[in-house]
Amino acid sequence: MIVKWWVTAFQLTELFVSSLVHLSYGFYLFSTAVAGDVSQSVNNWIFKPKFEGNKEIKSSNDLPPIVLVHGIFGFGKGRLGGLSYFAGAEKRDDKVLVPDLGSLTSIYDRARGLFYYLKGGQVDYGEEHSKACGHSQFGRVYEQGHYPEWDEDHPIHFVGHSAGAQVVRVLHQMLADKAFKGYENTSENWILSITSLSGALNGTTRTYFDGMQPEDEKSIMPVSLLQLCRIGVIVYEWLDIPWMKDYYNFGFDHFSMTWGKVGIRGLLDYLLGNAGPFASGDWILPDLTIQGSIKLNRHLRTFPQTYYFSYATKHTTKVTGFAVPSGIRGIHPLLFIRVLQMSQWRHPQDVSPPYKGYRDEDWWDNDGALNTISMTHPRLPVEHPSCLVIKDSDCQPLQPGIWYYKIIEGDHILFVVNRERAGVQFDLIYDSIFERCRKHVLRKTTTLPNQVPPE
Repeated sequence: MIVKWWVTAFQLTELFVSSLVHLSYGFYLFSTAVAGDVSQSVNNWIFKPKFEGNKEIKSSNDLPPIVLVHGIFGFGKGRLGGLSYFAGAEKRDDKVLVPDLGSLTSIYDRARGLFYYLKGGQVDYGEEHSKACGHSQFGRVYEQGHYPEWDEDHPIHFVGHSAGAQVVRVLHQMLADKAFKGYENTSENWILSITSLSGALNGTTRTYFDGMQPEDEKSIMPVSLLQLCRIGVIVYEWLDIPWMKDYYNFGFDHFSMTWGKVGIRGLLDYLLGNAGPFASGDWILPDLTIQGSIKLNRHLRTFPQTYYFSYATKHTTKVTGFAVPSGIRGIHPLLFIRVLQMSQWRHPQDVSPPYKGYRDEDWWDNDGALNTISMTHPRLPVEHPSCLVIKDSDCQPLQPGIWYYKIIEGDHILFVVNRERAGVQFDLIYDSIFERCRKHVLRKTTTLPNQVPPE
């Protein structure tokens, strides 16, 4: 009995500390964005900017755009004021797009939204999916697409961080399956390359520490960080404060969870788990469990004409066969506890393993949010073609249809939000990503990247 009380006390303490750290970091980001906006407004008022006229926009025939896709709790251009999720990396090229896809919406819903962000029109989530998940079939309207000419002759490069990598893969499969009504000409060749930056390609054990039940990919533990998150999001969406939602949006507008539409009774239904995204499972955490990722991956292919590259991060090292954090210095406070916990992960003995051949030790190396094994390339339930890159020269010329991957030292948010944390490494990573994209300007059946075509 005493041991049980000690375990409960420890779990509650850990929950309190984790909640405090996450709330503090969220408040820090929000206040930083507000302070930046106020400072910019004052500066513009004192030093009125000169009107320079319309800047020339490069023709779509010059270079294909590079689309940066954010991960969980992320945001795109226009949210959180002038704060950049990718820490200003988008400024390194003239044709970069940073869509805002909602920070907690499911991977499926994000992929649908990403398509219409680029092509324009009203987001259509599909009748069958919408009915099954209990939300409106139609969502946000993009009067003007950000790249309306997008097609096989005008393909795109995608760079996805964290869950953003899976969003792009799901979109890629939708294009191949011609899953967008009114766009029967879509194909897998609409995408030139996919770069995964600490990408959630096979799920993560962190979801279980945060509160997802290992028994399935949908239920949330009654006392957990995710349970607190669920309550906070429901209240935030229900209050529907316009300026706050303009500043930061969880992406659940298509669920119509506002007080004006559902009233007090609706709020109680959401809080009790009778309705909404957390009841139907149509939000991002179920997609990030190992079981949820396997379910997604069963339908996702690696295509022979697309180039793939992946950066897998880790902040652990092996000592006598066991994984331990590779140091306190350099790791973000938001992730330190989880790095330690994930490196000691044990799948519950009374729960069936998520796949045949599962071993705990395969999942110990991690970056505080994702397991390193999950970030290299799609491997569950079927392993896709891959190649570990030690030196860039070892894999030249790059071949399409193969996941080239590097394993680099760093935590999960080293290359986003705050450039100063990564320093020179930040520049090297993004310079290499953009340079690689620009070497794939044209897709030709007889010419591979870095090869000179015959004259």
